[in-house]
Amino acid sequence: MQQLLRKIAFPFSLVYALVVYLRNFLYDVGIFTSRSYGTPTICVGNLSVGGTGKTPMTEYLIRMLHDHRVAVLSRGYKRKSKGFLLATPHSGVLDLGDEPYQLKKKFPDVAVAVDADRRNGIAQLEEFVKPEVIILDDAFQHRRVKPTISILLTMHSALFVDDWYLPTGNLRDSKREAQRADVIIVTKCPANLSTAERGQMTRRLRAGADQQILFATLEYRNEVTDGGQKKMELLDLKGKQVALVTGIASPGPLVDHLASLGIQFEHFEYGDHHHFTDKEIERFKDHEVVLTTEKDFVRLEGRLEHLFYVQITHRFDASDVATLEKMIKKVV
Repeated sequence: MQQLLRKIAFPFSLVYALVVYLRNFLYDVGIFTSRSYGTPTICVGNLSVGGTGKTPMTEYLIRMLHDHRVAVLSRGYKRKSKGFLLATPHSGVLDLGDEPYQLKKKFPDVAVAVDADRRNGIAQLEEFVKPEVIILDDAFQHRRVKPTISILLTMHSALFVDDWYLPTGNLRDSKREAQRADVIIVTKCPANLSTAERGQMTRRLRAGADQQILFATLEYRNEVTDGGQKKMELLDLKGKQVALVTGIASPGPLVDHLASLGIQFEHFEYGDHHHFTDKEIERFKDHEVVLTTEKDFVRLEGRLEHLFYVQITHRFDASDVATLEKMIKKVV
């Protein structure tokens, strides 16, 4: 049914494509302007709606830059607050949005701020935090800021070159805009991706001479946690009555991973950034274990017992790690 509705919406996708084209054209000819900043900025983003692993990539960069004073600036999607907000230990998920809240909770020493106006957000951070580097989360399409480095993510099973504009497809920006990226990272690759497959994918992405193409695998930790002292081996979930609750754009890889381990579960699937109601929680709260993603955990924490989340990270091979580190160290 959803696929049929997307096909019916094709005329609307043509209107959307025209708006995107005009907006980018106005930036390209200088009628709309992009601004650079003295503080090095690293943009992490995509051309499609969700599912490419932006937050785990931001976490990866935070760890890579552990010896620098790092700030993260996000829009704070679906937060209840307005304007610029610098996270404090007392900030809640409704103040920041789920992903910035997750980052602040995991990296309490990192300055995390939210502002839909990226220019204002950077100016506020430069004045009050004075970071050595700012990571711009989900900002590739926000051209009012010209980042020092642009990292574009695209998912292995849904490359942007094969996509189409919203609402028929998932593209929110033009494929041509990929040329603005300094590095394109293909995420959620199979662990056994061959050299030949990497070469084939590189050719399909048609990268420019100055662009790097890197490949990352989504790695699931062998244990789940409740965010505190309670931990459990993932394989210990076998034989338990498990509810898998997801409110993310692309739960498929997690579903496949759990199934590959022989873990049986009932999947309760919701839309990206979903705010769970008490009535929805009633549907799965009586399961022996409620398993979710880290992003969903921050919206369910304190509302359920026996709630655990799966920990994930991006994994690169050694040569790709070296390439990424070299690129970043040139500007930071």
